[in-house]
Amino acid sequence: MKTLVILIHPDIENSVINKRWIEELEKYPDEFDIHQLYKVYPDEKINVLAEQRLMEKYNAIIFQFPLYWFSSPPLLKKWLDEVLTYGWAFGSKSGYKLENKKIALAISAGAIKDDYSIEGDYKHTLKEVLVPFELTFKYVKANYRPYFANYGSDSNTPSELIEESTRKYFFFVNAF
Repeated sequence: MKTLVILIHPDIENSVINKRWIEELEKYPDEFDIHQLYKVYPDEKINVLAEQRLMEKYNAIIFQFPLYWFSSPPLLKKWLDEVLTYGWAFGSKSGYKLENKKIALAISAGAIKDDYSIEGDYKHTLKEVLVPFELTFKYVKANYRPYFANYGSDSNTPSELIEESTRKYFFFVNAF
């Protein structure tokens, strides 16, 4: 069965890592469906029912986004608030439509990995920063899986490092 990759990037055309990851996945249309929230909803008016129906069709879902201020781009927060509704995602006998679905995050972080440590600049690990996502998906009884992260990439990143990250990401999504 295909994996749904929900891409949340407000400027994918100028992205380094996220753009390259998606380009690689697009080579395998029989394995991955890519749903770009900022392209589907440029006005940020989310079609909740369409999003819920889309999620129901997949057993494996990856949310891919760049880390913004130790969280996600704002459209993902809005999406979570609007799509994960009572009676569909939780809270009733007919709810829990995401129960047991594998869900993971694929994150690009601009800072280096050492910054995300007790001794580093941020005094917290990336795992700690991502706890709200873990709690959200566990609350709706999804099978929250370990995240994938790329650290420290920007427009000056050598192409061989971008390709190495892409290989690792592709391995991650295939093992998912």
